[in-house]
Amino acid sequence: MEEIGKVAAIYRYPIKSMRGERVDSAQLGWHGIEGDRRLAFRRMDNNGGFPWLTATKLADLLLFSAVRPNGESSEEIPTHVRTPEGKELTVFSEELAAEVARRHGGPVQMMQLRQGIFDDAFMSVIASDTVDEIARLSGQEPDERRFRPNVVVHLNGSGAFQEEKWLGKTLFFGDQAAGPTVSITVRDTRCSMISLNPDTITAT
Repeated sequence: MEEIGKVAAIYRYPIKSMRGERVDSAQLGWHGIEGDRRLAFRRMDNNGGFPWLTATKLADLLLFSAVRPNGESSEEIPTHVRTPEGKELTVFSEELAAEVARRHGGPVQMMQLRQGIFDDAFMSVIASDTVDEIARLSGQEPDERRFRPNVVVHLNGSGAFQEEKWLGKTLFFGDQAAGPTVSITVRDTRCSMISLNPDTITAT
């Protein structure tokens, strides 16, 4: 058993493609982090195998954020969504769907899936050294949020892209006997979202 590093950050994305939440702790289950991507907008005019509206189709989604009662960081689904203009609308309201539909240019419907709505896998892990190196190579400021990770690991031994060595192996978090484990099964292929600044949605 080799200790590769420490958890540096945990992120959860209650609504697919909207702004994430950085949390101090989270429950990890069969379908990823509890409360992660349990909600998403479905494109009503799309009958394909992937009907979900994501930031690759509507970058504005990154500027919307989930809102919870009293600011609590619970695992339950959020009750409201804050628009880029600061207006708070209830999650399943016609008003929110209409606002997103207006920006998208087509009808949408908020959906809730108990097991979550994921592109490839239930969980994404990246090392902070890798974030830093990609930023250096691309001439950008390091920003782990661009990668939409669930877990950011600060490695004991420096060096980018060590994740390649994790493929086919298992990561243990905390106590090996009682802590959660994650099997690393696939490389995390990234779409154009990685090029979007999460604060301004400008492509860089």
